Amino acid sequence: MDRIQNAALLLRLIERLREQGSWCGETHVQKATYFLQDLMRVPTPFQFILYKHGPFSFELRDELTALRADGLIDLEPQWPYGPQIVPTDRSAYIQEISSRTLAKYDNHIAFVADKLGDKGVVDLERLATALYVTRRVSAGRPAEERVEELRRLKPHISLDSARSAIAEVDKLVEEVEKLAD
Repeated sequence: MDRIQNAALLLRLIERLREQGSWCGETHVQKATYFLQDLMRVPTPFQFILYKHGPFSFELRDELTALRADGLIDLEPQWPYGPQIVPTDRSAYIQEISSRTLAKYDNHIAFVADKLGDKGVVDLERLATALYVTRRVSAGRPAEERVEELRRLKPHISLDSARSAIAEVDKLVEEVEKLAD
């Protein structure tokens, strides 16, 4: 995909997250994009690493900055919290010229937005890290081993929260596999 198609995907994802009640700060967009890429297998060009609050892409951060510089997104301050990311009127044009790409991936975007849109940053960190462990670190391992790995990587996540996150990710993976059949 080219930059315009990637921008269209991000803009549509931001819109769908907001429709689902997401705060839509950078953390929300980071984690939702990670799910779009690793869970839904949408070929976005971002490299994710495990970082302070779970999977994070510096390339995605740069792309969000570029979208802002291009006038496609804005940041709306929400004192005393951080800013919300909001698509501008100009974003509709990018989505229009990428309509075929968006048609191909719109169900993927809707699925991710539906599952993550109402989550706060603590839940997003937990779930995204659980997906990271499930897909990249301990792929194919039993749930309890993935729980242990999640807690090793993120010791501040309680045992119950880690178990819950792994179970929720396993359920999402199962749902996606059923949709693909």
